[in-house]
Amino acid sequence: MSPLIEPEVLATLLNNERIIIIDARYDLANPSAGHSLYSQSHLPGACYADLEDDLSGDIIPGKTGRHPLPEPDVFVERVRSWGIDDDTHVVVYDDGGHAMAARAWWQLRWIGVQHVSVLHGGFKAWLAGRYPLTSELPKIHISHFISQLNDDNTVSAQDILSQLDDPCFSLVDARSYERFAGESEPIDARAGHIPGALCHPFSDNMDDEGRFLAAESLRQAFNALLPAGLKPVFYCGSGVTACHNLLAMEYAGLPGAKLYPGSWSEWITDETRPVAAFHGHQG
Repeated sequence: MSPLIEPEVLATLLNNERIIIIDARYDLANPSAGHSLYSQSHLPGACYADLEDDLSGDIIPGKTGRHPLPEPDVFVERVRSWGIDDDTHVVVYDDGGHAMAARAWWQLRWIGVQHVSVLHGGFKAWLAGRYPLTSELPKIHISHFISQLNDDNTVSAQDILSQLDDPCFSLVDARSYERFAGESEPIDARAGHIPGALCHPFSDNMDDEGRFLAAESLRQAFNALLPAGLKPVFYCGSGVTACHNLLAMEYAGLPGAKLYPGSWSEWITDETRPVAAFHGHQG
């Protein structure tokens, strides 16, 4: 089943009590913008999930990356506070870039929510379709959701270190080629990438209209990138945009990839971990 849901389909489900909608709009350059936009208007019934307050744990300087996963029990309480239960179908959306929605999608599944979809095109597509909006806050009933943590979906820095020389290990960086190559690093303290990693910028998953490429096109792109049959581990700067690649893989019918949640910003907190960089595009 596709992890994406089209606006015209969601519009028919707004009165379905099993549907819970999560607004995950967030601007890394302006952390308060997402909640402000939500307060102005959002999809009917939507709760707001903040990347830093709800989808991330505490940053420990010198140890964690910029958006570490929260402790599972803390996130489970947050999931319950949104009214999500074991039989809920959760639909997540962001502004249309799909990165924030993909992080929420991945994280909900990590904690054991079975049925999660991402609104294709996000708020932008919903607005373009002239579907209903509201500024009213939803009435939420706290749920009794029972977590089933899927920790097999993640790898740690130590896991990566122990497999760097394994030809069956495939690591893929979701950042821009310039950051991957070490030519530019606007955010983190060190430039470059984890040795042996391939680069598939998450932006390559979408067309000029901000919609995902066709599933077959994505499947061809990932199959061309990855060694046959290998399930990759995705990372990025802080474990957010890597989820975009995980969502694209799922949409392409290639499930089973994993996430390195700490990503580059965690990797570089330990100077003994190797770093690679090169200048000039690799052909």
